[in-house]
Amino acid sequence: MENQLNQFKKILLRQAKVVDPVARVDRVGDVLIIDAKIKQIQPFITDFPKDTQEFDAKNLVVAPGLVDIYSYSSDPGYEYRESFITLASAAFAGGFTRLNILPNIVPPIDNLEVLSSMQQKSLKLKSDLVQSFPDLQFWGAMGSSRQNQRQMTDLIELSANVVGFAETYTFASLGLLKQILEYVKPLNKPIALAINNNELKGKGVVREGTASISYGLSGEPAFAEAAAIAAVLEIVDAIGTPVHMMRISTRRGVELIANAKQRGVPVTASTTWMHLLFNTQDLNNYDPNLRLDPPLGNEDDMLALIQGVKQGVIDAIAIDHTPYTYEEKTLAFAEAPPGVIGLELALPLLWSRFVKSGEWTALELWQALSTRPQQCLQQNPSSLTSQAKTELVLFDPHKNWVVERNSLKSQASNTPWWGKEITGKVVNVWNS
Repeated sequence: MENQLNQFKKILLRQAKVVDPVARVDRVGDVLIIDAKIKQIQPFITDFPKDTQEFDAKNLVVAPGLVDIYSYSSDPGYEYRESFITLASAAFAGGFTRLNILPNIVPPIDNLEVLSSMQQKSLKLKSDLVQSFPDLQFWGAMGSSRQNQRQMTDLIELSANVVGFAETYTFASLGLLKQILEYVKPLNKPIALAINNNELKGKGVVREGTASISYGLSGEPAFAEAAAIAAVLEIVDAIGTPVHMMRISTRRGVELIANAKQRGVPVTASTTWMHLLFNTQDLNNYDPNLRLDPPLGNEDDMLALIQGVKQGVIDAIAIDHTPYTYEEKTLAFAEAPPGVIGLELALPLLWSRFVKSGEWTALELWQALSTRPQQCLQQNPSSLTSQAKTELVLFDPHKNWVVERNSLKSQASNTPWWGKEITGKVVNVWNS
């Protein structure tokens, strides 16, 4: 069935597992799709057009398309790592119908000229290719470097055409952050802040603790993240501009976000999928593909993040797809650049770890990968029966496949699962 369904205009999926986090539906039923739009979802459909193609979808999952709240594009600037087309292809193959790209390209998206160039590139990609692709949106940079000084970009000029503004802040730039949050408040655009690169982290490549000492690796203290989160939350509480905190990676970070939400501070938060699957105990083989930024946390950090996602304290799971070449990534652990690919791997591996084990429900996973990311972006969540736009994924949680060059759309290979067999694969995606 894989990659075959788009050739049919009328499709009836028999006895699929229907997951719709907006309607809070998780049940078995038939799904009738005509011209890439869902026409019926019923326990058993008997009335359908004669030329409809029927497929046995038992044990397959029908659910809304996934939304990646932030990932990197290597194109332009580092096209040798991954092209724009392979990035989009990887996202679609992984079930993502919406991909939001960070402004850290070369040159960065800090002016209208660069933004327009990226948007035109996206439109050309869609017009040149026959197959469907995810909707690509771009974060704008909140600040730009001019003459060795960081200053505010022309936010009003960019605001009409970006999904929101994203930036990494240090303690030294918190004064500029305050000014920007005051300035952008009337624009009503999502603001995403990364706080993991600050003066307190030192040269740490793993989370500080017994594991970092055991492995002889420089540790990054958890308070480096916690102090930055606390400082930003104080500013947000005073000004009232909603923000999204990116890449939360510590137990204390989860506690601070939970406390802020209880106090009514307008904040949402995300962690990356890798921080839910690994911790410092997994670094005994010094795999450079586990070198991340922020670094992997200790076990208590990972467990707090897992519980935070389940409870909704951590609103979204981000993929933070970061491609590198084999030569760039295959270095000693401390010298390897941080980041891994994940757009084609996240759904099956998260499903296997959390849904198959019974720790999360299918609805909880889809909320964290689809509806809540949209809410963080101030967008209306997509449901299966939305009349405005069809964003639909057909997922086989039982299909085994090997992560290798012939099975990936991404041209990068920096993942700890390279050459390994995993379970779960997206069978088809509709995006119209």
